[in-house]
Amino acid sequence: MFAVDYALWFDVLLPGLDRIRMPMPLGGTSNHFRTAVLRDIGGWDAFNVTEDADIGIRLAQLGYRVSMLDSTTFEEAPVALGAWLRQRSRWLKGYMQTWLVHMRDPVALMRRTGVSGFIAFQLFIGGGIVFALANPLLWLAMAACLLFGLPLWNDTPAALLPGAGLLLNNLLLTWLAVLGPRRRGWGDLSPYGLTVIAYWAMISVAGYRGLWQLVTRPFFWEKTVHGVEP
Repeated sequence: MFAVDYALWFDVLLPGLDRIRMPMPLGGTSNHFRTAVLRDIGGWDAFNVTEDADIGIRLAQLGYRVSMLDSTTFEEAPVALGAWLRQRSRWLKGYMQTWLVHMRDPVALMRRTGVSGFIAFQLFIGGGIVFALANPLLWLAMAACLLFGLPLWNDTPAALLPGAGLLLNNLLLTWLAVLGPRRRGWGDLSPYGLTVIAYWAMISVAGYRGLWQLVTRPFFWEKTVHGVEP
């Protein structure tokens, strides 16, 4: 599932942002900068635990364009659930930091990136956070409506809204998770994309863990141990 996740990110979502020239959060595995440009944006934020994502947004605000290279950087995936959870919690905490930092002045952000860039920022930075945190709440809302017949409001059928949100979001995520590996030539991994609902339940756990750390240990960096697999 980690490989499916990477294929989705690097072969579907980021190339899509590149194609429509929207601000994009950088991937942390392999980035190449012109030194003068990196100095122009003030380097990277040493207190942001996903400093690569923050740099991508700051580059866009200063008028620079980030583009994808047709290459592959291989990375060792976490081989245990605990290692995966710590890494994903850090990533989501860093996205929260990035969103909060750049939304201190939303008018200035929109002026620098344009309306479309502003919307892309909300969808790909803010949206990832919202999906992770809202997913279990939607499951609970739908379960409560179904089990206890709770009305939502007015004449809306019970469980319709949370159920529709769950269905549409998870269908979209499942389709993208199946598509990503095929783009990379990993067709044998595509069936694992059908388990994305369970994977997103794990991401929700990481999201709430990252939120807790944002409040209690905002700058703590949980290192991912590499070299575990021969």
